[in-house]
Amino acid sequence: MIALEPLGRHEFDRVAHIEVTPEQQPFCGTVPGHFEMDEPGCDFHVVIRDGHAVGFFKIDREFATRFDFALSHEIGLRGMMIDRNEQGQGTGKAAILALRPYLQRLYPDASNCVLTVNIINLAARSVYLSGGFQDEGGLFHGGRIGPQHILRMNLSKTAVA
Repeated sequence: MIALEPLGRHEFDRVAHIEVTPEQQPFCGTVPGHFEMDEPGCDFHVVIRDGHAVGFFKIDREFATRFDFALSHEIGLRGMMIDRNEQGQGTGKAAILALRPYLQRLYPDASNCVLTVNIINLAARSVYLSGGFQDEGGLFHGGRIGPQHILRMNLSKTAVA
C-alpha cells in the first residue's frame, strides 16, 4: 500500500537512504541536496510503501514566482524521486495516482499542480501522464539539461483521475 505524508525539515533521517540511479540525479536531484537548499515556500513529502519511506518530493507553493508559465493559484511538484530499489514495481505510478486527493486535502486553494519533465526522460513522463497529469503541449526551455514538457494536474474537487 502506498501512502503520502508531509515530511518536516528536521526529519532527514526518515528519507536519507533514498537514492535514485546516477543517470536520474540530474533530473530530480538527491535527498541531501534538497535538504541543503534554502527554498522558502517548498514543503517536503515522503512516499511510504508498507510502512517504509521509499520516495521523496517537494511541493512548491511559490512555483509561480519561480516559473513564468505557472499561474498564481498553481503549486509545483519538484524533486520527485522513488528509491532505485523500488523502481519498476509500480511504486511511482501508485504515488502519482495518490497525489491528487492528497494535494486537494493539503492545498485546498490550489487549482492545479504543475511540473516540468525533461523531454528525454520518457519513463518519468509516462508515469506522470498515467497518474493524471496532462501535457498541454508547452515546453520550458530554462532547464539545466534541455527542454522540458510542462504538465498539469487539475486539483479542483470535481476533477477525477
